[in-house]
Amino acid sequence: MSAASVISVLDDDPYVRAAINNLLESRGYVVRTFASTEEFLRSTDSNDTSCVIADVQMPPINGIDLLTQMRAQGSAPPFIFITAFPDESVRARALKAGATCFLAKPFAASDLMQCLDHALAAGRENLE
Repeated sequence: MSAASVISVLDDDPYVRAAINNLLESRGYVVRTFASTEEFLRSTDSNDTSCVIADVQMPPINGIDLLTQMRAQGSAPPFIFITAFPDESVRARALKAGATCFLAKPFAASDLMQCLDHALAAGRENLE
């Protein structure tokens, strides 16, 4: 793990944001949390994030649309999707759009950390 890894957490549930924030900060990551995709896009953190962890179901721009929009603009941080409503068709859309992982809530901290390790490794490979 790089000390400079900035993880952006997007979820409209403040308890989910806080839990993920606490987990990741306890592991040494720099964490930025956002209540919406719009809030994330307005921030400068969208430009220097090492990985995005986003809820799939967020109004008005859902996580998959955010990923697609960022890819179209040339931004390619790895994405991990989390959702309380796991659906195979949504999972397939997320992975086809380029998501690294798709986790159903509630998920184990170890599963999120495994996804994050994989995502950051993939992100480093894309930079090389």
